Amino acid sequence: MKIKFLTTGGTIDKVYFDAKSEFEVGPPQVLEVLKDANAGFEYEIESILRKDSLDMTEEDRRLIRQRVEAETCSLIVVTHGTDTMVQTAMALCGIPKKTIVLTGSMQPARFRVTDAVFNIGCAIGAVQSRPPGVYIALNGRIFEPAKTRKNVEKNCFEEAERET
Repeated sequence: MKIKFLTTGGTIDKVYFDAKSEFEVGPPQVLEVLKDANAGFEYEIESILRKDSLDMTEEDRRLIRQRVEAETCSLIVVTHGTDTMVQTAMALCGIPKKTIVLTGSMQPARFRVTDAVFNIGCAIGAVQSRPPGVYIALNGRIFEPAKTRKNVEKNCFEEAERET
């Protein structure tokens, strides 16, 4: 079994940039997380983008979709910023025969206290156990993109309320 990780940036990959303590999206952090966890499966990591998700465009989403469609591996985890993760997940819906899980974090992976490791682990479990489709793995839960939203006040993802 092999899992392909496609990285797009977001808070999960943010690092201190300069003396002003500003953050910038840096190199993918998922490799360090997998090494530290002594991951017992084959994996490959490819960086597609290094963007804050607020800066992501529809062209970027098309690029991500094209890369996922072209990927020969059927188990794919996409690391992504949380602000527009739902939009990108929706853009990936309909790709056949692949299980695609998007994950990210509210705090950078390099922070001592971060949700990144937990969320990556959750995504790894989800990509191995869910049927083909697109999912979001955050806060210990697996969400369907059309039924989820980011709750900025609570700093978490939750099921979206259905309109009646």
